[in-house]
Amino acid sequence: MEEQKMKNPEMDHSKMNHSNMKQGSNPTMGHEGHDHHAMIADYKRRFLVVLILTIPIMLLSTMIQKFMGVDWQFTGSPYILFGLSTGVFFYGGWPFLKGFVNEVKTKSPGMMVLIAFAITVAYIYSTAIVFGLKGEDFFWELATLILIMLLGHWIEMKSIAGASRELELLVQLMPADAHMVMSDKVHDVKTDTLKENDIILVKPGEKVAADGIILEGESYLNESMLTGESTPVKKIKGDKVIAGSINGNGSIKVTVSHAAKDSFLSQVVKLVEDAQKSKSKTQLMADTAARWLTLIAIVSGISTFLFWYLTGESLAFAMERMVTVIVICCPHALGLAVPLVVAKSTALSAKNGLLIKNRTAFENSRKITTIVFDKTGTLTVGKFEVSKIISLKSERNENEIIRLASALEQQSEHPIATGILQKAKELSIVIPSIENFNAITGKGVEATVESKKILVVSPGYLKENNIELPKDFTANDTETIVFVLMDNELIGYVALSDKIRPESAEAIKTLKENHIKSILLTGDNNKVAKSVSETLGMDSFIAEVLPNQKLEKIKELQAKGEFVAMTGDGVNDAPALAQADVGIAVGSGSDIAAETAGIILVNSNPKDIVSLILFGKATYRKMIQNLMWATGYNIVALPLAAGVLYKLNIMLTPAMGAGLMILSTVVVAINASLLKVKNGTGDKVKND
Repeated sequence: MEEQKMKNPEMDHSKMNHSNMKQGSNPTMGHEGHDHHAMIADYKRRFLVVLILTIPIMLLSTMIQKFMGVDWQFTGSPYILFGLSTGVFFYGGWPFLKGFVNEVKTKSPGMMVLIAFAITVAYIYSTAIVFGLKGEDFFWELATLILIMLLGHWIEMKSIAGASRELELLVQLMPADAHMVMSDKVHDVKTDTLKENDIILVKPGEKVAADGIILEGESYLNESMLTGESTPVKKIKGDKVIAGSINGNGSIKVTVSHAAKDSFLSQVVKLVEDAQKSKSKTQLMADTAARWLTLIAIVSGISTFLFWYLTGESLAFAMERMVTVIVICCPHALGLAVPLVVAKSTALSAKNGLLIKNRTAFENSRKITTIVFDKTGTLTVGKFEVSKIISLKSERNENEIIRLASALEQQSEHPIATGILQKAKELSIVIPSIENFNAITGKGVEATVESKKILVVSPGYLKENNIELPKDFTANDTETIVFVLMDNELIGYVALSDKIRPESAEAIKTLKENHIKSILLTGDNNKVAKSVSETLGMDSFIAEVLPNQKLEKIKELQAKGEFVAMTGDGVNDAPALAQADVGIAVGSGSDIAAETAGIILVNSNPKDIVSLILFGKATYRKMIQNLMWATGYNIVALPLAAGVLYKLNIMLTPAMGAGLMILSTVVVAINASLLKVKNGTGDKVKND
């Protein structure tokens, strides 16, 4: 609900409609998911075949036999070695050779160019040895290099698949069938055939098949996989339910809000997929670094070969040094340093109710110095609740005051009306019918109830009509008061307030600990804004601001050098959200489609906003750590591969170089997997 709706709520009891933004379409994941799993299986199969062939290749290698002190050579053994190695080169090395062609075609040389270059040089040179060139082959090094590279790709692809598992779980949340109610009979239908205004039955323990409104019944629903909220939420008639949530022990009937392709869950999946495919500045930087490292590797490899060969070393030695340098420089870990963190962070975000539409906005959350909070529905619960009922006539008790007030409010969706009607329901009050209903513009409503003229009005109405307030009348700054009159005589009043969320104070405290300012920006009056701001310990507040003025307030803060995040509902706060350095849309259901925000929070919980900032910082740290590791180890390994300590008998073989390369990749993958979401109090949230 927009902030302005809560400003002076007693001024207008007319029916208020909530505008919804159209949601996106349901994404299709099957083809891509199938291809990814097929590639994992292919790398596994190639790895196992090469592993089997590598054993006899190593046993037939003269270099390995010398190391072991044996001589297993026999007539034709070099040709058997050549045949086995040829199989390894073409079958095991095919993904790298194919990748080499693709990278050359797209003019974007990367790790495939390096790997293909290294194994091709090794194969051609070793083949030449078999057919007459003097020297020692290193078919065994070719085989172990391909073996380790295949293992590396297999592990990395499994890591990516694991990071995307949360997204697949989201897709699987949608049940295949639904119980549709038709003419008092229930028929099972496919979920994707449901349309708006269909009625479905959700039995105890079943998953909700579509977004909708509860028409009948009540139950507790588990929405943890959708919102990150672990506690089951009580849902009663009129409440929204989300497709994919799990029903408790109650049976409910739900009026479908829209087709499955437009569901909240489908929108979540689409947002996560888009976020994983999009690239931020950090990712683009990593891609650029990988291309440069490829060029450096090729130049360094050729230079190393020329140096050793021209200084008198054997062709075999010079070739080996060149291959080792190229392998060491393979930017495999660098290429995955950021994508692995992206896949992990977007999956965890979706599971914990933080939906990332724009990766750059998410990464920029670490720079936030000031957060501008909407009050209603973010720092506060977002709905009026009756806090006090006062009867001024002995013959009219508190229940009677609510009974008469609820009679006039029963047709309204105004926050005050909702609060009064909810109180009547809690007290099990039977609401009487009314006649001659009339809205008093800006002041309240009136109608005839049981032949009596009843008014529910604001303090302004009493003042204009010279009706004195009760002598003992009191109200605090956060309360809104409506007075009940019978035949123009004041008989009582009802106090309502929008309660501050219990999590808000913790969230503001955590922001202070992280040196981030919090500012309340609200359409409410100065007293209410001051009270909320002081109660929560916020840095400042700006009150009585119209929606179109919020943009200017954001600009003013930015002009002072602040990096500003703005929270809003993504519809009425669109200009301010677009202007802010980081726009955060809050609220579930239809608000999820807000186009102006880079980040969407499923719940309107302020602790989630703090979690977003902390998670953004943690994600960026992981990216930088991975980039540093993926490139940093080359500073030590590359000189050793080139042979700078050759005279001290310290060298790296191509296989050792491949081992270091895969080690760096594994370190990057493990580091990415350690990424955790923290809640607004800094505690880690379980992600298993």
